[in-house]
Amino acid sequence: MWEIETFDYHTAGEPFRIVPTLPFLIEGSTVQERREYAISGDADKIRKLLVNEPRGHGDMYGGFVVPPNDPGAHFGALFWHREGFSTVCGHGTMALGTWAVRSGLVRAPDDGDTDVVIDIPSGRVTARVSMLEGKVHEVAFRNVPSFVVARDVEVQTTDFGRLRVDLAWSGALYASLPAAAVGLEVTPSNLARVVAAGHQIVAGLERQPASFGPFETGMDGVFGTILHEPVKAPGDALKQRNVSVFADGQVARSPSGSGTAARVALLSDSGELAEGETLESYSIIDSRFAARVVDRLSGPDGGLVVEVSGRSFPVGEGKFSLDADDELGLGFVLR
Repeated sequence: MWEIETFDYHTAGEPFRIVPTLPFLIEGSTVQERREYAISGDADKIRKLLVNEPRGHGDMYGGFVVPPNDPGAHFGALFWHREGFSTVCGHGTMALGTWAVRSGLVRAPDDGDTDVVIDIPSGRVTARVSMLEGKVHEVAFRNVPSFVVARDVEVQTTDFGRLRVDLAWSGALYASLPAAAVGLEVTPSNLARVVAAGHQIVAGLERQPASFGPFETGMDGVFGTILHEPVKAPGDALKQRNVSVFADGQVARSPSGSGTAARVALLSDSGELAEGETLESYSIIDSRFAARVVDRLSGPDGGLVVEVSGRSFPVGEGKFSLDADDELGLGFVLR
């Protein structure tokens, strides 16, 4: 009978449930190996316990804090959602960086920036936490390299006909297309149709060769669909609203950290986001991230290092357990 301590945060409205310690060791010498082990072990039972109702909900997200790959990182993280374990999570990295500083796990000055380095299944990422007068003012997620995988990939859907999407890697593979292509606007009132479009696009891409490109086993396949639209607002920065649908129907409340990085890779490649410019990325609930390219990598792998900044806040702490007599067991998801 486990008792699991959690620290709950939100980043731009997207939940993230942090589990600092587990009652057992997730085996593996790297975070990626630990993810593979967790998928079919007791860690997956705890994931279900914390995601499912009545302790969670269908759009819950969270992560286990695990040892890093080597002393170059402060710790590692295994990200999880309703369907399993993801390979990257931008909003979760931002929440973990904020939590690490607020909890004292990583020391930070009252004013200035502190880097919290985290190993995740797709690589090493950094949460740069900006302090102002002793409080966390902002946090920036510096992602693994992002790059365009394929353009104008055809996909057949049941309800939306034949569509064309762009594929970009940002720690996970995203399919991206204008919301207008499916006859929608990115608004909460269109949520059901947005989910249907995202689900059908991912399903339609399952056998596309571009979905199984230069990725390691366990990281291939399309993770999510991003529907985007322009935003008219004062200022010179490029502004877009996007919604990311992933994990068989989960919807990002934030603009999605890794999803925004994928958008930056596509916009930079097309010339819509010029060198040195910032993308203001808005979510379906109108929360905001700012994103920019901070480095361009050379060599055969290449890619852009994208930094996505926003704010993350604690919302509660708790201890979750499962009574031996509870007939609902690990819980359920009702949509």
